[in-house]
Amino acid sequence: MNLFRLQASVASAGSAASAAAVLVALLSAAGAAAQTVAPRPAAVFPAVTTAPVLPSGSLAPAAAVADQPRALASARADLTASPGAPVAGAIDPAAPGYRLGAADLVRIVVYQNPDLTLEARLTEAGMIRYPLLGPIRLGGLDIASAERLIAESLQRGNFVRQPQVTLSVQQVRAHQASVLGLVNRPGRYPIEVTDLRLSDLLAMAGGTVPGSSDVVVVTGVREGKAFRFEVDLPRLFAPDGARFDLLMRDGDAVWIDRQPLVYIYGEVQRPGVLRLEREVTLMQALAAGGGLSARGTEKGIRVHRRAEDGRVRVLQPRMDDPVRDGDVVYVRESLF
Repeated sequence: MNLFRLQASVASAGSAASAAAVLVALLSAAGAAAQTVAPRPAAVFPAVTTAPVLPSGSLAPAAAVADQPRALASARADLTASPGAPVAGAIDPAAPGYRLGAADLVRIVVYQNPDLTLEARLTEAGMIRYPLLGPIRLGGLDIASAERLIAESLQRGNFVRQPQVTLSVQQVRAHQASVLGLVNRPGRYPIEVTDLRLSDLLAMAGGTVPGSSDVVVVTGVREGKAFRFEVDLPRLFAPDGARFDLLMRDGDAVWIDRQPLVYIYGEVQRPGVLRLEREVTLMQALAAGGGLSARGTEKGIRVHRRAEDGRVRVLQPRMDDPVRDGDVVYVRESLF
């Protein structure tokens, strides 16, 4: 009996071992089959480039992926910059020495007094109308002085016991330059950036009109002294012309005069007024007038020119001598 049970146990154990061996063999075959399956062609799925995540948490555009270091550096610069940092080239109203002027837009806030918050533009006289105080002159004051004036006025009138006033400039319009003469839109223009050039100001005025001079006169004040400078516009755009592109300052005036003229009469084909181009000789001026008539003579050419003392002098120039603005060229009739 015991022997029979022992044989049955051995048989049962052998069956279990065989089943386990079969299971292991099936799993091994499945793994081998998985390894032998050919991979799917890479062309079926397009390659996907992972866009970097900027510090703000948004995905960068695909164009920025190619230049990740520069994009990340720019993002870090944006994060480290102070919220109120001025833009490069812009006039910083918070800079020491800046004084409020006409047309500046200011915002005034009094701590814990929202009813006294005001956003207003200074008048031509530098005035604003403030609640409880009425008209106040802020023109010509710096930021700290304007804040102190408002705070002292509120305290003196017993409106606020210990006012804490904050004034900020929202828009700079006080600095202006004038463009006069032969331009499309003469007038006064605000200087809203520190690097505004003469060419920029002329572009704001719409450029010059036909018949205007090539020479622009700029006047103003530099270092407390009167300033006057003549700029040749064609030279301004020459390879070395950047040094003639003047920086504009508050109160500067730009004047564009008419183009120089020369007058021709007498024995010429087309007498009249001619626009004087640069470096024009007497021969070229006569050619622009159609040349001498059949009765004209070169020996009878006279040029009437006004001297610095105001007197008119009669000259007998050569054909290659230059003519000047305001010259009157007279061609006499030949005697023979």
